[in-house]
Amino acid sequence: MGTRSGFANKLIMLVLLAVLVFAVFKTQTRINAIRTDARLTDTAYVKNAPPVVAFVTVALGSFRGLLADILWLRATALQDQGQYFEMVQLATWITELQPRFTGAIAYLAWNMAYNISFTCSSFEDRWRWVNQGIKLIRDKALQYNPGDPILYKELGWIYQHKIGNFMDDANRYYKNRMALDLMRVFGTDPDWKKLATAPKSEKAIAAKLGLDGKFWAAVAADAAKSGKKGGGADKWNMNVLEKRFREADGVMPECVVKALGGEKGKVDSLENYLRAKWIREELKLDPAYIFALNRRYGELDWRLPEAHAIYWASKGIDNDPNTGRVNEFCDRMVSQALKDACLGGKLLMVDPKNPYTFATVPNLALCDAVIKSFRVAYKRQNNDSFKVALEYFLADAVVTAYTFGKYSLAKKYFKILREEKPRDRSLRVGLDKFVIRKWKEDVATATPQQINTVVDGLVYRSAYLAACGENEASKSHLDLARGVYNLYKKQHRTTWKRVGLPPFDEIKAKASQRLLNSLAEISKLKNGGGEKQKRADATDEAKGEGAQ
Repeated sequence: MGTRSGFANKLIMLVLLAVLVFAVFKTQTRINAIRTDARLTDTAYVKNAPPVVAFVTVALGSFRGLLADILWLRATALQDQGQYFEMVQLATWITELQPRFTGAIAYLAWNMAYNISFTCSSFEDRWRWVNQGIKLIRDKALQYNPGDPILYKELGWIYQHKIGNFMDDANRYYKNRMALDLMRVFGTDPDWKKLATAPKSEKAIAAKLGLDGKFWAAVAADAAKSGKKGGGADKWNMNVLEKRFREADGVMPECVVKALGGEKGKVDSLENYLRAKWIREELKLDPAYIFALNRRYGELDWRLPEAHAIYWASKGIDNDPNTGRVNEFCDRMVSQALKDACLGGKLLMVDPKNPYTFATVPNLALCDAVIKSFRVAYKRQNNDSFKVALEYFLADAVVTAYTFGKYSLAKKYFKILREEKPRDRSLRVGLDKFVIRKWKEDVATATPQQINTVVDGLVYRSAYLAACGENEASKSHLDLARGVYNLYKKQHRTTWKRVGLPPFDEIKAKASQRLLNSLAEISKLKNGGGEKQKRADATDEAKGEGAQ
């Protein structure tokens, strides 16, 4: 009996032990899942990692976190002491130790782009830190985490807010410097279709153009005659050409042009290959993806930050592993940046060599894409804020189109605005009265970009009316433009350095010159028998009507 009782007790204990072990196993599995989801620890193998990251991942294992903590403490101490030169290297090491800790990487990038940059008095130094923040996410973090929408959103935010906004008094320098840096890589007027379809390998371009040993020998011989060496023992190859091409800011060496027989088609093909590769390697941009975005939304100006915010937010949406659920931050960024690109996303350059002559004007061809973007996001996210944002955009689009003499567009979007807000009594007025009321309301809250659009448009119509002999109407428009300018300047006298406009006389001179160019285009179309639609568009742009 005692033997049976002892056996039963042992059996019960074994069953209880098995239950406890199973419970512990399930609990530990759940804890591990929570730690993984929250990224509290990370020992997983990192795909596409360079050798140093792969080695550190395997060799240190979980001890990577301890070393990363030490580097964090070092970075914090250096920042408190105002010693920033070591920060870039420390941020790179932390990223390589904990490549999947994207929250920390995003903070490091934000810290460099915002906090550290703001402590620098030199605009050049500020830009350097903003650029380092971009590179940390773009060149490092996204290489290890191509499916993390948060990183795409954070990268897009630096472009959209830090560079594209007006909160930093160095914002004009950022925009100008960014435009110059980008034009150095992809030129002033890139053909994105050709760049997107350019060969992606040296073997492919060599086969297409016949870049064999005989070709490179001819290049070297011509370079030797002109006294320009190609490196090494005066040998030329694709690597040497790429180096020379980039050093010359995208200018094809003359010896290569001669070896191609001066054939424009071949020279263009080789240049497109070199530029496309340069864009992929240095800017981490895919020309094919840019071309696809241009087809989706309209021609974006890729020298401006808004286009890059759209690019990275779109990448975040496309690469989000949460299928069926688009990241709301990325959705919002695409819509907002597209709106900004429409209302002021076209770059004009009086002198490409002088960044301080750069100016932006609306790109109203994007209006329909903006409307569609807000509607798609509203439906996808089921968030009323997208609907409200659409209503605000439509009001801005009406005023902007009217201000720039695009009256048919202004009427079109005013009609859509009324349809979006059928019960709004304030919209039961004529187009002219609506625009004048908005001008008065917007002066107090307008961005420099918006107020510059209003002033520029009024001056432009004043010049046109003067050319037509309507002197009284011309004077009223000019007086209204000067009044809006002075009111804005008075309301922003303490922040004029940061959000101020160009001198009024400069705005007046540029608007007058633009009018002369438009009138010359009309004359050319009439004399040359141009297409009716082109003539109508040019006339509509030049035409202006009294606002009073």
